[in-house]
Amino acid sequence: MADQQAPPAGPDLSKGINLSELTGQTLPGHVGEDEVLLVRSGSEIFAIGAHCSHYHGPLAEGLVTGESIRCPWHHACFDLRTGEATRAPALAPVAVWKVELQGDRVFVREKLEQPGPRIKPQPVADMPARIVIVGGGAAGFAAAEMLRRQDYRGSIVMLSNDAAAPVDRPNLSKDYLAGSAPEDWLPLRPDDFYAEAKIDLRLNTEVTSIDTRARHVLTSGGETIPYDRLLLATGAEPVRLPTPGMDQPHVHVLRSLADSRAIIALAEGARRAVVIGASFIGLEAAASLRARNIEVHVVGLEQRPMERVLGPEMGDFVRALHEEHGVIFHLGDTVTAIDGKRATLKSGGVIEADIVVVGVGVRPRLGLAEKAGLAIDRGVIVDIYLETSVSGVYAAGDIARWPDPHSGEKIRVEHWVVAERQGQTAARNMLGQRQRFDAVPFFWSQHYDVPINYVGHAEKWDEITVDGDIAGRDCLLRYKQKGRVLAVASIYRDVASLEAELAMEAEPSF
Repeated sequence: MADQQAPPAGPDLSKGINLSELTGQTLPGHVGEDEVLLVRSGSEIFAIGAHCSHYHGPLAEGLVTGESIRCPWHHACFDLRTGEATRAPALAPVAVWKVELQGDRVFVREKLEQPGPRIKPQPVADMPARIVIVGGGAAGFAAAEMLRRQDYRGSIVMLSNDAAAPVDRPNLSKDYLAGSAPEDWLPLRPDDFYAEAKIDLRLNTEVTSIDTRARHVLTSGGETIPYDRLLLATGAEPVRLPTPGMDQPHVHVLRSLADSRAIIALAEGARRAVVIGASFIGLEAAASLRARNIEVHVVGLEQRPMERVLGPEMGDFVRALHEEHGVIFHLGDTVTAIDGKRATLKSGGVIEADIVVVGVGVRPRLGLAEKAGLAIDRGVIVDIYLETSVSGVYAAGDIARWPDPHSGEKIRVEHWVVAERQGQTAARNMLGQRQRFDAVPFFWSQHYDVPINYVGHAEKWDEITVDGDIAGRDCLLRYKQKGRVLAVASIYRDVASLEAELAMEAEPSF
């Protein structure tokens, strides 16, 4: 007999429950086959879809804050009244149901038509007729999507030098590369979304210059495209080493869908791979290639993987985790040449490899901004509203250096969620809403079955405190400078990670 799908968990909310059964803030249940989460916030009770629209995280294990709920996995946030995904990485809403109170019983029977997002009234006097977005990554897409979500009805032209429409880039080094996620999971939206939303997405399009006085951009094809507001979201490009042999067909960086596809094609029948760089991207690629039963050697200048970001104890844990899965490390070393499939190490060793993946970091693509005369300091300088030194020109994502209210510094980070949230804020501000970008930086990294969440930003610290057991995969690390918590890393401490994010939001340094 074929396996039957398990029935939804929890009580049948259409038959009602006693209020006394809602002992905490959330109660998972169902209405028919739909999984529904009952949420108590203050004196009100809401009913929403039970799972995050990003990676299906269980919202029952998240954190309720006011009229919103945050996902425990990747810190997306949903409006309890409308179901709107108010903060990336989730972009799609969750369903909402009507809650009926009859005496001391609560009933949920009717799924509501998806309410629209709460839209802040937009000033009419200076409403832009034409918005141009340069970049087809996280920030650019999130901005275009948010503009339409905010009921902006003007022209949106999105110029991307990529061959593929915007995709879920974190997946390129994780499940997709490992072979456990199909390619049709990758697009952030289906192809027909852009036409339906009237977003003029132009792929394989390189912008060569910006005239900030005349307010237009010029493409390599010679086209002049005018704008009233411009968002620069050009992202970053992988660092390519000057090592001899890096131009061979089995040597790849990992940034785009095309890169990931090329590595997957080489993985068919491959026996051994070399990953150059013990970075997040390098080690995620190593884990994914091990999932394909390929022998993996990681070569890195570091003495410990990820020590610069996560500290020595977490670095040792990450190394041990990968070694448990068969990864062979060559740390404090580098590849000096690749001759055919022979990778020669500075230490004198030679590794025969069918695949070489280079993951030694990225650099922001600043050339266009520099040429346009924008203020630059290790990134494009923006204010708290993400506007550059030139009025009407905004920047978001990997290129933007902004005044971070939590660290008290101007920072630039290369995190997917930050890029998406900046794109969303820039979109609102291009419409005149004057919303401060004050989101706490967040990223996650996945290594086999172990997720590492990181909240905040600590370029340096003088103390790391550990709550729990790192080796036991149950821990929360606090990175402190002069007693102040700048960042928190965690493994399977999801609520504590959300609470740390909330605390940082509540106590900015300026």
